[in-house]
Amino acid sequence: MPHHVKRWRLKPAPEAAAVRELTYERCPESAASLLAQRGIADKRMAAHFFRPSLADLHDPFLMAGMLRAVERIEQALAENERIMVYGDYDVDGTTAVALVYGFLARFTGNLSFYIPDRYSEGYGISFQGIDKAEGEGVRLIIALDCGIKANDKVAYASERGIDFIICDHHLPGAELPKSVAVLDPKRADCPYPFKELSGCGIGFKLMQGFAQRNGIPFEDLESSLDLVAISTACDIVPVTGENRILSHFGLKQINDQPRHGVRAIMGMAGVKKRLGVGDLVFAIGPRINAAGRIEHGRQAVELLLAHDEKHAASAAALVDGNNSHRQELDRSITEEALACFDDDAWLREAWSTVVFSKNWHKGVVGIVASRLVERHYRPTVVLTESNGKAVGSARSVRGFDVYEAVSACSDLLEQFGGHMYAAGLTMPLENVQAFRERFEAAVRTMIQPEQRVPEEDVDLELRLDAIDDGLLRVVRHMAPYGPGNMRPVFLGRGVVDTGSARLVGEHHLKMRLAHSDDLRRSFDAIAFKQAHWLDLVKSGQPFSVLYAIEDHEWQGRVSTQLNIKDIKPGTEGLLVGERMMEELNR
Repeated sequence: MPHHVKRWRLKPAPEAAAVRELTYERCPESAASLLAQRGIADKRMAAHFFRPSLADLHDPFLMAGMLRAVERIEQALAENERIMVYGDYDVDGTTAVALVYGFLARFTGNLSFYIPDRYSEGYGISFQGIDKAEGEGVRLIIALDCGIKANDKVAYASERGIDFIICDHHLPGAELPKSVAVLDPKRADCPYPFKELSGCGIGFKLMQGFAQRNGIPFEDLESSLDLVAISTACDIVPVTGENRILSHFGLKQINDQPRHGVRAIMGMAGVKKRLGVGDLVFAIGPRINAAGRIEHGRQAVELLLAHDEKHAASAAALVDGNNSHRQELDRSITEEALACFDDDAWLREAWSTVVFSKNWHKGVVGIVASRLVERHYRPTVVLTESNGKAVGSARSVRGFDVYEAVSACSDLLEQFGGHMYAAGLTMPLENVQAFRERFEAAVRTMIQPEQRVPEEDVDLELRLDAIDDGLLRVVRHMAPYGPGNMRPVFLGRGVVDTGSARLVGEHHLKMRLAHSDDLRRSFDAIAFKQAHWLDLVKSGQPFSVLYAIEDHEWQGRVSTQLNIKDIKPGTEGLLVGERMMEELNR
C-alpha cells in the first residue's frame, strides 16, 4: 500500500451545551468546538487553559517520598558529602542532570555528574557508574529519568555505603528499589495529582521541594524551566495539566532569555524566530540526543551548563558535528534498509518489517525504524551487530503494542524492554531469522485491520472562508501543542489551487487554496513530502485536504499559512478511507 494513502477519522462532535457556553464574540463557534472537544466545559476552565499560571503547580510534597528525598539532600549538604547526579543519555536524562546539577552547584562544590555510555553500559544505572561513584567517595547518587527497576544496582550501591534517590517517570516493577526515596508519580501508592511529568520534570519537582523547605524563592528556579520544556517536548509526554504550565513558561524562558548553550544550539540550527514545541523537537532535541548517539551524552550536559558564550560555542560545535554525522548515518542506513524490500519478496508481503545488517550504526537504528514505519507503516524492528549479538530497536504503528509482540518472542531474546510504541532488544545472532518469522506471526495474530492503515484525526470540518480573526487568535493561544493537546486539524472539501501550485525543493508542494465556489478567500498552503499530488492540484479539479493553521514567518513578516497534512481527490473526503477499510477486511 502506498505510504501516502491515509484514513481520515473525524472526531465525535462536542457537546452542544459546552459549545454554547464557550461561544462569544472573541471565541467563535468553531473555536468553542475545539475547546469543548478537549474537555473544556466552561469559561473558568478556558481561562485556566489560556492563562497558565505557576501558582497552579502542585505542591511537590504531595509526591510520595519527597520529604525523605529533600531531607537526605539537606543532610548531604550539611555534612559536605559528595553527591553524584546520574542521568540517562537521551534528551530527558541530560536536561534533568543539567537542571539538578546546575541548581545544587549553588550550594556545594562537592558535586559531580555521570551519564552512562550508550554502547559499553547501555540504558539506566550501571555497575560501572556505581564503581566510579565509589572511587570518587560519593555518598549520595540522585538518579534521573532511570532507576525505577534498578533494584540490583541500588542494593550493590548500598553495600558500598552509597545512598540513592530515584527520580523516574517510567512504570515501576512489582517491587521498588530499596533506596532512600523513589519519586515516581506512577507508583501505585503515590497520591501526586499529575502522573505524566518527564524525568526532568520530576528532577524539577525535587529541586522545587528543596527550595520550598529552605526558603529559596521560586524565582531562583524559573531559569531552569527551559530544560523542563525541552524534555517535555522531546520525551513525547502529554502537554496537559502541569506539563502545559511548565512548557508555557519554559518556552517563554527560551525565547526571552535563553541560556548560553540553548542560544548556541539555536544559532547552529539557524533558528531565528520565536521557538515553539516543534522547534524543540526538530531543532534542539536531535542535537542534544546526537551527543549520546555518536560520542557521549556528557557533551550535551556540558553544553547545557556552559557559563559563557565561548564555552557554549565550542560545546555546540561538537554536538552539532555529532548531529551532522548522525544525519548522514540516518540517511545512508535508511536507504540500505529500504533496499531490503527490493531484494526480499517475503519482506514485501509481510505485515511486519524486520531487517538486519551487521554494519549499521547502533546509535541510529531506532531512528531508522521510525523512518521505515513512515514509509511502509508496519510494526518494525531494525537490528545490527554489537559485541557479537544482534541488537536493535522496535517501533510501532498507531494503536499496536509492539512491546507485546516482542514479548511473544522472549525465548529467542537475551533481553528486551520498552513500551507500547518503542522497544529495545538483544538476541544471539543465530536467532535473527527465527525472530523474524515469530515476530511476523505475532503481528499477524495481534494487529487489527484498521491498525494497518495510517490515520489522521480530524477535529472539525471547516471551510476556508470560515477562518476568521477569532479562530486564528484561539488557535494561537491553544499552544503549546503536543500529545494530549495537538494542533487542530481541519477538513476542507472541494478546494482548488488558484494557479500558483509549484514544487519547492524536490518533495514539497506550495499552493494557494480557496473553495471552488468562493475564490475570494484564499490562503497560502504548503504540503511537505507530497509532490506526488502536483498533477491533481494543477488539473483544476476540486480536491479535499486536511490542514492545520500556522503562523508563517518570512523575512520578519508573519502571515497565516495552511500546513496540508493530506490530500484526496474529489470532495468526498472521509469516504475514501472507509472504502479502503472494506478492501482490507475482505
